[in-house]
Amino acid sequence: MFMSRRIKHCRVCGTAVSYQVPVDDNRERAVCPACGEIHYENPINVVGTVPAWGDQVLLCRRNIEPRKGLWTLPAGFLELGESTSDGARRETDEEAGAHIELGALFTVLNVVRAGQVHLFYLARLLDTQFAPGPETIEAQLFAEHEIPWDEIAFRTVRRTLEHYFDDRKSGRFDVHAGDIA
Repeated sequence: MFMSRRIKHCRVCGTAVSYQVPVDDNRERAVCPACGEIHYENPINVVGTVPAWGDQVLLCRRNIEPRKGLWTLPAGFLELGESTSDGARRETDEEAGAHIELGALFTVLNVVRAGQVHLFYLARLLDTQFAPGPETIEAQLFAEHEIPWDEIAFRTVRRTLEHYFDDRKSGRFDVHAGDIA
């Protein structure tokens, strides 16, 4: 069970919080003993794309930790005030400088131990001109047999790529959901 207890002080008044089960609730929350504010901790959303050009997908070599130097799909944290699709477009632009047409939601992967949900959309590259941002060493197209599988940064990316190439072979793209242990 994920139990972060990251909140130490009330965001309203600054008093140290205590973790307890509020009335009419069923799980521990950070509760302020001074003002009564209940603070909820919810999963962080990571959004990205599977940008495709013919039989190739675009991967980015990470220039930041964690997993610096390894390959990933363009993705990152969803910002407040944006939809998951807008966030996926933004991350693809920021990390790869890629011009895309966004497609359907493709994978929804729960990473419970990290308190994250990863959502990847299918995307069609409009050209092969890339301008990676500071978080990316390089952006490169790979056919399935060229992918550096041993150098994939995250299990969610590996699982998404496996689903992508399986679905591509079948000629039908479905939405895939699952958990990363």
